[in-house]
Amino acid sequence: MNESPNPLPAPAPPVSTVAPGVAVSTLAAPSRRKPGSGRSTRRISRHLRAIRIGLTGLILLTLLYTVAISKSLLVPLVLAGFIGLALNPIVAAAGRWRIPRWLAAVVVMLLLGAGLVTAVGTLSTPALNWFHEAPSAMRAFAPKIKPMTQQIEAASRATQTLVGGAVVRNTQQPNTFAFTAWDIVATAPKIIASVLTVALLVFFFLVYGDEILRRAVEISPTFAYKRHTVSIVRSIQVEVSSYLLLTAAINVTLGLVTAGMLYLYGVPDPLLWGCFATVANFIPYVGAISTTTVLAVVGALHFQELGPALLPAATFAGITAVEGNMITPMLQGRRSRLSPVAILLWLLLWGWIWGIPGAILAVPMLTCVKLITAKLRGWEWFAHIISR
Repeated sequence: MNESPNPLPAPAPPVSTVAPGVAVSTLAAPSRRKPGSGRSTRRISRHLRAIRIGLTGLILLTLLYTVAISKSLLVPLVLAGFIGLALNPIVAAAGRWRIPRWLAAVVVMLLLGAGLVTAVGTLSTPALNWFHEAPSAMRAFAPKIKPMTQQIEAASRATQTLVGGAVVRNTQQPNTFAFTAWDIVATAPKIIASVLTVALLVFFFLVYGDEILRRAVEISPTFAYKRHTVSIVRSIQVEVSSYLLLTAAINVTLGLVTAGMLYLYGVPDPLLWGCFATVANFIPYVGAISTTTVLAVVGALHFQELGPALLPAATFAGITAVEGNMITPMLQGRRSRLSPVAILLWLLLWGWIWGIPGAILAVPMLTCVKLITAKLRGWEWFAHIISR
């Protein structure tokens, strides 16, 4: 019989090099990454992040510079846009009554223009009188604050004596304020051109605003983008319009209350200062402080005693405290409320870029930024930071 071949010997078990008594863990496959590649990847990521931050900063600085040098173009455009947003609900309500938008816009613009012309015609005479009487009024105001200035000068001389410095006396004469009719004639064309530009822009925004929205929706690439665009624009239209109308109503009411208070106290030209309070109150915090200061000066010029002189300013401060802490938060609710820190920083930024128009338009622009960032993915944090 043929003998079967010997079977192949079984492979020997692998020899373990682990010392006895030490637990053997599962052996992982050796990494093919080159030594130091992790550190180089992190270094590249840091460099890319630094480049991205630097480019973002340069873009922001470029935008700020562009906005600053385009002030004469952008200020009327932004102002007209906000006025159009505020008046759009009136035109839209007229459209629901089968009234054409252009006819409703013409009627609204005529009523608004008539109100402005009436206000300017009523307040121009007392305003010019105050401008002409400002030098003599300042000279009459100087003796009333002379005791206070004498105390300040005495303290200054004592401080300079202590530090061993010589007392320097100011011998310069104060500059007198000159305001002539030629100044009005020289600045009138610019003012008229600006007013006409804003009026035309407001009219076209009211008439063609919905068509602009439809064109913006048509160029969106997908249905999701179209719906998102409509949501953002509609929220801006509704919330910013309600905010502007409510703020305007509150400020006009504040101006009327201020004018009535000044009339009861016997302060001259109460309508002028009531109008000043209305316009200034569009600038949060700064407007109330400015109006209080102006009323303190007006009271000091009109009254001889200190108590009656400070009474109009003190009363106005109480009125604005009630308005800012009770009435406005109750009417506006929490949706449109902004952080006071964000408002102050925004006021400083736009006041520095555009001056007084920027300070007036700052809060409406911040409200729009809040509404837009609240609906943009990845920017919700900014809307949360600037909210109150």
